[in-house]
Amino acid sequence: MTIEENAAPQAVDPGLISEYRGVATSIISDNLSRLPGATGVLPYHAGGPLIGTALTVKTRNGDNLAIHAALNIARRGDVIVVDGGGDVSQALIGEIILTHAESIGVAGFVIDGAIRDVSAIRASDLPCYARGVTHKGPYKNGPGSLNVPVSIGGLVVHPGDLIVGDDDGVVALSPQVAAALLPGIRAQEERERVKIAKFKEARLQLVRA
Repeated sequence: MTIEENAAPQAVDPGLISEYRGVATSIISDNLSRLPGATGVLPYHAGGPLIGTALTVKTRNGDNLAIHAALNIARRGDVIVVDGGGDVSQALIGEIILTHAESIGVAGFVIDGAIRDVSAIRASDLPCYARGVTHKGPYKNGPGSLNVPVSIGGLVVHPGDLIVGDDDGVVALSPQVAAALLPGIRAQEERERVKIAKFKEARLQLVRA
């Protein structure tokens, strides 16, 4: 079966990515009225944040032909976001695909489906989020689509969205919305920094008393 391949959107501006690097997903979510966010998709990699431009993939449950097609067009800094229907009966990626992606500069994976070779993924610094784990491998029959809107744990992701992930989960937002949110995000970061510093100082004074 064939893979529908749509034109790739413009990559997220490097300056905007720099602004969002290290921003907590919880703060982004708070500034989006706490509505968007993928549910049930968890990090499996060794640690470290995820940030980049969404290269979206829609695939049949348990089939990864479209993921291989995505790797053929992926740009450095792309995050491969896979709508696998939440199915965890067959793994959509494993160590081989992860290693291939890392070699071409892919920024990470977000998969609403299963992964395998999880010990290798847990040892890797390449961000990888998934719904579950299974030893059972994928089919490679298709069909599938690239650069179409997808749903990841209830989060709608559009091609070209800014993807941000950390230990708490994953959020996606358009570059336009991301730029508009920055003042509110910076203000909340400062409020939280001040509040935490006050609590730490109060605790220190209590210890000294």
